[in-house]
Amino acid sequence: MTVEERHDPGACKRVDAGITRVFQLLGKRWTGPIVAVLTGGPAYFVDLRRAVPGISERMLSDRLTELGAAGLLVRQVDEGPPLRVSYRLTEAGEALGPALRELGEWARLHLPEEPGRPVC
Repeated sequence: MTVEERHDPGACKRVDAGITRVFQLLGKRWTGPIVAVLTGGPAYFVDLRRAVPGISERMLSDRLTELGAAGLLVRQVDEGPPLRVSYRLTEAGEALGPALRELGEWARLHLPEEPGRPVC
């Protein structure tokens, strides 16, 4: 049997399992921007809420819980008063930084900006 006869052309068309897992987590609305904000260092809940326009407190809380469960961030309670909760990326979360910067650069080059949306 030749290599061509053993080769399944359909197998080359399948998406990589790693890519599937990444986008199942980071492809959810708001998750990428939250991680991107945290690449700049730890942030309090209220600061994350302000940094991600349009996200509700409930959605932010849900996404932070998911990221924590995935091992990408840790939640730290700063004893008060007032009681404050901050979030920081783990080593695994920090490792996403270069990929997110590359995606941001790709977007600047290839995706049109939304009219009326402020650019920081």
